[in-house]
Amino acid sequence: MAVDTDRAGNKPLIERRSIDYIPEVERHGRLFSQFTLWMGANLQITAIVTGALAVVLGGDVFWSLIGLLIGQLLGGGVMALHAAQGPKLGLPQMISSRVQFGVYGAAIPIVLVCLMYLGFTATGTVLSGQALGQLFGVSDSVGILIFASVIVLVTVLGYRVIHWIGRVASVIGVIAFVFLFWRLMNQADVGALLQIRHFSWSSFLLAVSLAASWQIAFGPYVADYSRYLPSSTSSVKTFFAAGAGSVIGAQVAMILGVFAAASANGQFAGHEVAYIVGLGGTGATAALLYFSIAFGKVTISTLNSYGSFMCIATIISGFRGHLKVSRLQRLVFVLFIVGAATLIALLGQHSFLGAFKSFILFLLAFFTPWSAINLVDYYCITRERYDVPALADPNGRYGRWNILGISVYVFGVLVQLPFISTKFYTGPLVATLGDVDISWIIGLVVPAAVYYVCAKKWHSAVPDHLILPTERDSDAQPEKSGASRIAAQA
Repeated sequence: MAVDTDRAGNKPLIERRSIDYIPEVERHGRLFSQFTLWMGANLQITAIVTGALAVVLGGDVFWSLIGLLIGQLLGGGVMALHAAQGPKLGLPQMISSRVQFGVYGAAIPIVLVCLMYLGFTATGTVLSGQALGQLFGVSDSVGILIFASVIVLVTVLGYRVIHWIGRVASVIGVIAFVFLFWRLMNQADVGALLQIRHFSWSSFLLAVSLAASWQIAFGPYVADYSRYLPSSTSSVKTFFAAGAGSVIGAQVAMILGVFAAASANGQFAGHEVAYIVGLGGTGATAALLYFSIAFGKVTISTLNSYGSFMCIATIISGFRGHLKVSRLQRLVFVLFIVGAATLIALLGQHSFLGAFKSFILFLLAFFTPWSAINLVDYYCITRERYDVPALADPNGRYGRWNILGISVYVFGVLVQLPFISTKFYTGPLVATLGDVDISWIIGLVVPAAVYYVCAKKWHSAVPDHLILPTERDSDAQPEKSGASRIAAQA
C-alpha cells in the first residue's frame, strides 16, 4: 500500500514530539524510508568489523558467510517484529514495556538498555574520531569531539532529519561498498577463499550468534523510527521494509569484513579503519572513504543517542505520571547522553574501551528476555489491544509493578548466565559448547515460552480493542489518566 506523504511537507524541521503519542494528523512518511534508514545504519565500519570476527576467531569464509546470513534472518525477524509495533501504537518502543512490567517496573530493563546504547555510542565515536582525524589531519581526540557535535545536532533535530540522514547514508554507503568490493576482488582471490571449507560447529554457531546479536540489539528502539507512519500502514509491510533494510545492509557489510579479514594475512585486527580504507587507495580516494566511514557512523550513532534519550525520558516520565517532554528537557537529556559517551570515548580510546565494549555486549543478555516478553505479549496475549492513556498512569490498568513480567524477566536473565561468553564474564557451560555464546537463543526461547504459559493463566484484564488518546488529549499535558481521559477506538 502507498503511505500518504503529503502531510510531511508542513512539519517543523525540529521534532516537537518525544515519547508521547503521535496523533494521526501528524503521521507521515513512506515505508521506503524504513528500508533506507536501516540500510544506512548497517552499511558502516562496525558491521564490517563484526563480520570479520567470524574469520578472525577461527571460521572459514564459506561457512562464516552462511552462518552470518542465518543469524541475520533470525535476529532481523525479531527486530522487524518490534518495528511493526510503531505505526499501530504511535509510541516509542520502550513505553510499551509498561504493559508487561508496570509503569514503574519498566524502568528495570530500560536502565540496562540505556547503558548498552551509551557504550555502543562511545565505541562508534572512537572509530569515527579516527576517520575524521585522518580526514582533517587532526588528532583522534579532536575527531571525536567533532563527531560528537554532529551527533548532538542531529539528535536534537529528531525524527525527520534522522530519516533524511539515513537516506543519504544509504546512497553513500552503497557507492562506497560497491567500490570497496571491486577493489577487493582485484586484490584477493575470492574464489580460492570460498573453496576452503572446514566446517566446525563452534565457528559456525559463532557466526550465527554474531549476526543475530547484531540485529536483536536494535529491538529496544526500532519502533521509535516507525511510529510516525500512519496507523493504517500494513504491519507486514513495515516488518519487511525495516527488516530487509537491516538484514541486507548488515549482511553486505559483514561479507566485506569476512573477505577483508581472510585476505589480510593478520593485518586487519587492530587496524580496521586503516585497512579498509587502504583497500581503496590513497590520496583523494582515501579521503572520500574516511568521509564515508564517518558519515556511515552518524546514522547509527544518532539512532543510539536518540534511543537513549527516549529511554531516559521514559524512565523519568513513569515516575512523573505523564509523557510530555519539553524541548529544553530534550536538549539537556541529549547533551548528557552524548557528553557521557564522548567522555568515555576520550578516556577509553587507547586501552579501556575494549574491556568496556565487552561489558556492553554482556548487557545484551539483559534485554533479550525483554524482547521475548514484549513480542509474546503484543502478538499472542494482548494482540495489539493496548490502553495507551493508561501507560502514563501508575494507578491505572497496568499498575506500578507487574510482578509476572518482572519475575519472568529476571528468570530469563538468570537462565542465560551459564551460556554467556564475553571477556567480562564467561558461563560454566560455554567450554562444553566449543566456546560459543548461545545465550541469545536461550534468552529468546525460554522466557517467551514461560511468559506465554503464565500470562495465559494470570494476565490482567485486556481491553476489547486498542484504546488511543484523542487528538486533543495527545496535545494536552494530562495530570490524570484512566477514567478522566477520553479514549477512542482505533
